[in-house]
Amino acid sequence: MSLSPHSDDTHRLAGPLLAIASGKGGVGKTALTLALANAFSRRKARTLVVDADLGMANIDVQLGLNPRGDLSSIVAGHLTLEEAVTPAAGGADKSGGFDVLAGASGSGALAGLDSNAVSRLAGGITAASLTYDRTLIDLAAGAERSTIRLAAAADDVLIVINDEPTSLTDAYAFIKMLRMRDEGASPFVVVNNAPSAAAARDAYATLAHTCQSFLGFTPPLAAIVRRDPDIPDAIRAQKPLAVRHPDSKAVQDISGLARALERGVETV
Repeated sequence: MSLSPHSDDTHRLAGPLLAIASGKGGVGKTALTLALANAFSRRKARTLVVDADLGMANIDVQLGLNPRGDLSSIVAGHLTLEEAVTPAAGGADKSGGFDVLAGASGSGALAGLDSNAVSRLAGGITAASLTYDRTLIDLAAGAERSTIRLAAAADDVLIVINDEPTSLTDAYAFIKMLRMRDEGASPFVVVNNAPSAAAARDAYATLAHTCQSFLGFTPPLAAIVRRDPDIPDAIRAQKPLAVRHPDSKAVQDISGLARALERGVETV
């Protein structure tokens, strides 16, 4: 991982290869990843989403895709990364589409990859990202060694939390493991599914205080995404949120996140 250049002394831009992480499952990481991909695409960025949950991938299911191939076919040498990519359609106005590199959906086939294989996979994802303006790696929840290795291959990491205590403790564990691999890592934080701005800021403050106290740095807050009843409906419909409900509150917040990552997130 390399820290992205600063636009000034108090703002940091996100690099083009962005890993999306969460300490625990159930915080809405994958739905946020897909909505963020749609937001980047609408901003005219050619975008790739990589489902890198090596144990339980499901992005193809969430989008209702029949993928040409997946990561397991790439690891086995049957397809190249370019051959395995599947397009995900945008909205009715034909904007917002992006490419998807599916995982091995529901099989756990890649969960036992050794460190060398994970490193090769990380290198392949990095190479594939060079032909895109933005690449989002949707990581498995947690801080397994393979997850940290894939996170470290990205230019920057976005860690998704909510206001639950377990989310905060697990997010801190992920950040600690990432910093053990790369002491300069400073992931962006997104508070997702926030019941209120006050609750979101309290959750972020708790995580930031813990990181400052024990790791000596404060991760920047990139966005607060409001709780939105449209999200479960989009998942059931197997559509990106911005396609199913383009005017939803969460889409507005995630569009703001895309702008912030492009223009610079305030740091402290």
